[in-house]
Amino acid sequence: MVKREWLLKRNCSIAPRQLGQVFAILCAVSLAVAFVFTLRGAWYILVFSVLELSAVGFAFLIYARHATDREYIALVEDCLLVEFVQAGKTSHYRLDLQHVRLGPAGFHSAGKLVRLESSGIRVDVGRYLTEWKRREFALELERELSASSNVR
Repeated sequence: MVKREWLLKRNCSIAPRQLGQVFAILCAVSLAVAFVFTLRGAWYILVFSVLELSAVGFAFLIYARHATDREYIALVEDCLLVEFVQAGKTSHYRLDLQHVRLGPAGFHSAGKLVRLESSGIRVDVGRYLTEWKRREFALELERELSASSNVR
């Protein structure tokens, strides 16, 4: 049974599907203009348009791969579950609740991620939070961890 959970994810203004639609419209307009110039004898405009759209497509692909990146932290009865999703790859960590603690590189240092340590496993979380939100998250997590250790 999950006592408490946090979902930390990127702040993306456009979803990958919407990005695909925008790219399709961009391609249609750019290639239509290039085709008109090609019919008028300026074939190099079409070459430039294809190169430009290839570069934009590559940038959109990188954006879309990381748009769904997230960190999921769940406080369960006997453990702390941490799940990372980065570029479609998922990593899971299960930290023993009795030994978990915020590491020395934790939220006290500016710009640092929140480090969780348990039985030799180190996990850094908070990549998608601002410094202030990261401190707030670390304090909340520390409070929840101490409350759960006091219950036992």
